[in-house]
Amino acid sequence: MHEVDVTLLDALRREEKQQREGQPGGRLTLLAFVIKAVTTGLRGAPAFNSSLDPFDQTIIYKKYFNIGVAADTPRGLVVPVIRQADQKSIIEISAELEELAHGAREGTLTVEQMRGATFTITNIGPFGSKLLIPAINYPEVAIVGMGKAEETPVVRDGEVVIRTILPLTLAFDHRIADGADAARFMSGVARRLSDPKLLLLES
Repeated sequence: MHEVDVTLLDALRREEKQQREGQPGGRLTLLAFVIKAVTTGLRGAPAFNSSLDPFDQTIIYKKYFNIGVAADTPRGLVVPVIRQADQKSIIEISAELEELAHGAREGTLTVEQMRGATFTITNIGPFGSKLLIPAINYPEVAIVGMGKAEETPVVRDGEVVIRTILPLTLAFDHRIADGADAARFMSGVARRLSDPKLLLLES
């Protein structure tokens, strides 16, 4: 579990959202940035972008990055997929999120749109919840859960200041990685989300 300081990122997001209002991808939620940060992190942590075959006892490492996004709908939970997320800009990811969210609400998602994820992100922030332990979306081996980003008093340089803090949780299959691997992966994700310049340069 990480508490990520996204103060600078959220300020950038709000500014760009205002300027891009009405344009494709202009809604710009934090989820789009998290998808990009996670995808970038997966390049250096291939174990978390894999699947495990318990019968053959083999690990299949994926060379592509298809990010599933858990969505609550009147018909239940669905997981539409952002394909080749590593090859898309944050604005392109945001636009696709809007399209998939609309399809999820209307019940028009196709089987193809919900197939082939290599890693999943679930976001309970819109429901007001801060912490969760997400369930892995088999046959994937890892999932990140997002809580609600909130203004929180924290200590910086010996002073109490207000920062926007985003809770993130990684759940993973311990057969494919150790806790140290998970900590390194999540530290990298947190670092990119805390520093928008780093996120943009590495994406």
